[in-house]
Amino acid sequence: MRLDPFTLTGRHVQLQPLAPHHAPALLAAANRDRGTFGHTVVPADLPSMQAYIDGLLADAQRDAAVPFAQVRVADGEPVGCTRFMNVVWWPERCTPVEVEVGGTWLATDAQRSPLNTEAKLLLLTQAFERWQVFRVAICTDARNQQSRRAIERIGATLEGVLRNHRPSAGDLGAPGRPRDTAAYSIIDSEWPAVRERLQERLGG
Repeated sequence: MRLDPFTLTGRHVQLQPLAPHHAPALLAAANRDRGTFGHTVVPADLPSMQAYIDGLLADAQRDAAVPFAQVRVADGEPVGCTRFMNVVWWPERCTPVEVEVGGTWLATDAQRSPLNTEAKLLLLTQAFERWQVFRVAICTDARNQQSRRAIERIGATLEGVLRNHRPSAGDLGAPGRPRDTAAYSIIDSEWPAVRERLQERLGG
């Protein structure tokens, strides 16, 4: 395991290494209102949440993901998840060359707040400034207009729509069917401008 768990802390959100003990609080956060989980995997019962966490921790063990619980600093409550995923390695390099930021969901009372913006800033800073990746991918279901607008506000570039690309997911998904994926990216030369945009949105 090359990517040991670590914590990222901001003023509004702390990204804690995802662990089994987060399951009950994450379930409570998920079930306060499920109206915005149409295209996102968000478990609705405790066994499913435990299995979800176990699966992400298995991905972490094989250096394919770094999963986090998103914890609101103001009250210490877990309010969602996010992760680095699809981690790409090159030989003779001890840090990734590319990662995807995804698997993100937030409880409705944490949406449209500084938490998501700051979480993206923390993740992208880790990727570009500590790991020195060349590229960060951010993908979403092509039908998810809310998610696409949020990605575009960050300053990511749409690379295209990949047809029948990933499993359909979420409360509006079709089990066993593929979805089209809107694929965005940020590359290392674009990071300074993206960082400035995120910092401005956070007020400094």
